[in-house]
Amino acid sequence: MRRRIIRRLRRWLYVVHRWIGIGTCLLFAMWFMSGVVMMYVAFPQLTDAERWAALPSIAWDKVQVSPDRAMAAAGLARYPRDLRLAMLNEEPVYRLLGWDGERKTISAVDGRAVDHIAPEQALAVARHHPNAVRPELKATVERDQWSVTARFDPLRPFYLVSLGDPDGTELYISSRHGEIALDTTQTERVWNWLGSIPHWIYPTVLRKDGATWRLVVLWISGICMVTAVTGFWIGILRMRLRRRYASGAVTPYRGWMAWHHIAGLIGGVFVLTWMFSGWLSLNPGDWFAGRGTAREAAVRFGGSDGPHMPAEFLSKPPFGEPRPAAVEARFVWLGGKPLVVLTGRDGGHRTLDPATGNPAPLSEERIFEAAHRLMPNAALTMRQRLEAPDAYWYSHHQQRVMPVLRAGFDDDAHTWFHIDPTTGDILGRTDDSRRTYRWLFNALHSFDFALLIQYRPAWDVVVWLLSLFGLIVSVSGVVIGWRRLRH
Repeated sequence: MRRRIIRRLRRWLYVVHRWIGIGTCLLFAMWFMSGVVMMYVAFPQLTDAERWAALPSIAWDKVQVSPDRAMAAAGLARYPRDLRLAMLNEEPVYRLLGWDGERKTISAVDGRAVDHIAPEQALAVARHHPNAVRPELKATVERDQWSVTARFDPLRPFYLVSLGDPDGTELYISSRHGEIALDTTQTERVWNWLGSIPHWIYPTVLRKDGATWRLVVLWISGICMVTAVTGFWIGILRMRLRRRYASGAVTPYRGWMAWHHIAGLIGGVFVLTWMFSGWLSLNPGDWFAGRGTAREAAVRFGGSDGPHMPAEFLSKPPFGEPRPAAVEARFVWLGGKPLVVLTGRDGGHRTLDPATGNPAPLSEERIFEAAHRLMPNAALTMRQRLEAPDAYWYSHHQQRVMPVLRAGFDDDAHTWFHIDPTTGDILGRTDDSRRTYRWLFNALHSFDFALLIQYRPAWDVVVWLLSLFGLIVSVSGVVIGWRRLRH
């Protein structure tokens, strides 16, 4: 009876792997090929550096509205998540981002709400871009492949403007706020159809509904994990290292089946870990905490929640000679004191006292003192300045601020906050849950190991080699599956 049960279970093991494998082998092949493309071409996004480079310098002499008046015009009862002053072509405007994700734009000239711009204004905005040659309005876009996610909803619809440069750059400019939301190049648009879009199963028709897309990908990747587990199990059962088969081989198979068996054994662990970590990237069951900072913690860190910002320097001539050149001014609170963060076109930051306009560089002591308030029920036990990357703060697919301050607490989750020492911005929150996610996803899926990243060609070689084994397993599976279906 025991032997019959074992034989039956083994039979079902083969049947499950065979038929689920036939149904998913093309997906595996697609994932490995597209993953290699993603090593070098990321999904289009607008970085802060690109956004700053496309902004004109602030015309301080045109600013007639204070931040307080701008917040009142926006109808805010509390201080917003983000309050900044920048130029909308030739007009200074305040851009306000609420904690609910709502965006508002208020003219710094007369205090009116800006809720629509004309196509001519969008073209004028595009002309300030450093790559602009012959800006041309191509279309008005509500949602497309590159602007599909919900984070763009407060900015829709967009004016799609081609810059006419050799890179084929196209800008997505909000028709509501006149803000550049996204840029893409010809290279990104072409290669992402071979990279991120198939890899993430990201067609617009599916991705526009975030909940449905997430559910579909969770199920597909979960089923593919069954294929990987059963295949690796079968591979071990059929491998003979000591008592070999009659031909002297370690595998009973020939041709494509032998390639599938051997490559599956060599790369099977990595195929399985890639599938598992990719499945985890969608945070099934909300197992892992988010990276963002809660509003309550941000308010405690800032020390003020009311819609008030004393910025007398905007209306007091002299402002200081010469007036500081900046493309963006952010108004923030830190430890109960107001602060203005000026950003230049090159991304450099300076901090000023908003009451006087005098330089007000931040000290680590002031930042850590404000950080004490982040978690009132826990003690600040770590005050660290990172001068070099470590396992939890490093640049790989995205650039990280360095040096950075790390404030750690003795709460049950051992929470850390990373803070920019120049601006006082909270750059991220991590705890035991997020640090576990870092190893289960980033390490297993992207091979973000310090030694490989430090010597970048080593990372490329390792990922290429393992991807090759995965591709052999996948392509041989496609051939075997096709032959089985024909038979």
